[in-house]
Amino acid sequence: MSYLILAGGFLILLLGGKFLVDGASAIAARLGLSPGLIGLTIVAFGTSAPELLVSVTAALKGSSDIAIGNVIGSNISNITLVLGISAIIFPIYIQKSTLKLDYPFTLISSVMFYIMAFNGLITFYEGIILFTCFVALNWYFFKTIERVEFSEEEAILMKKQSPWLAVLQLLGGAAGLYFGSELVVGNASLIARNFGVSERIIGVTIIAIGTSLPELVTSVLAALKKETEMALGNILGSNIMNVFSIIGITALIKPIDVATDFIYTDFVWMLGFTVFLLPIMRIDYKISRLNGVALILGYLLYIYFIIS
Repeated sequence: MSYLILAGGFLILLLGGKFLVDGASAIAARLGLSPGLIGLTIVAFGTSAPELLVSVTAALKGSSDIAIGNVIGSNISNITLVLGISAIIFPIYIQKSTLKLDYPFTLISSVMFYIMAFNGLITFYEGIILFTCFVALNWYFFKTIERVEFSEEEAILMKKQSPWLAVLQLLGGAAGLYFGSELVVGNASLIARNFGVSERIIGVTIIAIGTSLPELVTSVLAALKKETEMALGNILGSNIMNVFSIIGITALIKPIDVATDFIYTDFVWMLGFTVFLLPIMRIDYKISRLNGVALILGYLLYIYFIIS
């Protein structure tokens, strides 16, 4: 039963995120915001909302291992599982902006995360630093990069949507995120206790993959359409925001305890995969199907190592 409730919690989280994005986007379009600005702000927040709500809820309930494991596991699965599956479907071609901007920020955010966690506690003041980086980076993207998520035609359609429906979607999405996160955290902790599995393992595996489903679905659909040029940039951007926004906001609400196992095991794997990605990207400036297989094998090796 716990597994069914956990799956239901993930479904509610994902639907909540979608409704939140749809409602907020329609309201923003009515207020005259550009498609690019809507994509950069509302959509970016909406896709990260499941991870954020799960980590905040876990920290408040005293399940810091789930809060930390959710982010580390999501970052690992994004680099290995999501990119690997996408590359097997269709090779991912590397843009110069990815190597010059997205990848360096990904590495920097990962190293900052590790340094802050090394003493076993991510404090309120470190949360301020991470959240400041989140705000500054989004301001930089807004000023220098055009990342449009919606076309003008889609924006016109959103303007025509009933304002009451948009408000209901917004409120329903927020409620779904709240209740979904409660179900996920509560039942993940219950499963961990019942089967003698640590909350750390549950966090870096089941919860991390569950909250990364939007990235996985989006990347797979892009690969099926052979439109993978932006896939890597989006995945790396998600990893950056996972650290700066999710860990930053969570630490602002409540300092996060970091278990030793994370410091000497999971963080090392996360940094290792992040560094390993650079030579893969530099080879012919694409992630080939063979490289995709290597990334997935790397993820399976990580899972085997932590559960054995």
